[in-house]
Amino acid sequence: MSGATTARKSRVLVGFDGSARALPALDLAADEALRRGTTLEILCGWPWGRHRSPDMAMAPGGPSLHQLSRASLDRAVTRVHGRARHLPVVPTLTTEPAARALVRAGRTAALTVVGTRGHGGFGELLLGSVTLRVAAHCTGPLLVVRGSATNERNCVLVGLESEADLGALRFGFEEAARRGAVLRVLHAWRYPAAPSLCPPAPLQWDDVQLLAKSAEAVPEYAVAALRGEHPGVEVDTVAMCLGAGHALTEASRTADVVVVSAHRRARRLGLQLGPVTHTLLHHAHCPVALVPDTRSGPTP
Repeated sequence: MSGATTARKSRVLVGFDGSARALPALDLAADEALRRGTTLEILCGWPWGRHRSPDMAMAPGGPSLHQLSRASLDRAVTRVHGRARHLPVVPTLTTEPAARALVRAGRTAALTVVGTRGHGGFGELLLGSVTLRVAAHCTGPLLVVRGSATNERNCVLVGLESEADLGALRFGFEEAARRGAVLRVLHAWRYPAAPSLCPPAPLQWDDVQLLAKSAEAVPEYAVAALRGEHPGVEVDTVAMCLGAGHALTEASRTADVVVVSAHRRARRLGLQLGPVTHTLLHHAHCPVALVPDTRSGPTP
């Protein structure tokens, strides 16, 4: 096993800003570290609390902002040990911007965990500036807290577009094995669109059946390639004639986690996530695991 692989398996990383809304991510990250039998690192990047610049780092007549933030991290460690007494925990406080720090530290983590909201009225802003930035640039698996992470449904859901998503499928197999859960692999497909200059022709029943059979073969073929690595995992494959974002969002109602490849494309403003990923990050009913698509190119 290479040193890089060993390092990647060494810990679970979670972003923590000290807010009450960060606690679900902290709890979920502790559970993931327990499943993996590894260390939990709690990382608090800049800005600390609601303060936007280091000039505001001193609280007049009281402790410094650094001391307050360190105390918040200490309380986070205490909370984790209340759930898992013997879990190794490493608290990290840095002046590096939170998104950049999480991307950098996540390069050697088995899993990075982030929430979807931040402090008070800045929740939506922090979703865009931290969670979405990490999702667009992470090089390792990212778990984003969505919905309820407390009610176990004994199902890991994987969204599969094609054989190019084998990385996400492998992650799904591993997650199902760790949880002792059923692995459900969903492939969404649509009827082919007619050329814009041609009037749409009605599909014959034989054509519909052929399309459906071809769609069913996509998850079955992909699963067959990996089933031997996890023979004890129960697998259910599904092909649905529906938009992928809608199909996965609805299926996430009965899943503990939904896993998808993070398809990212270079745009004028940098790497951007695809529409299905965006839909799940905003509307899924359970946590969303993003597995980077290695075809997306280098990550800054």
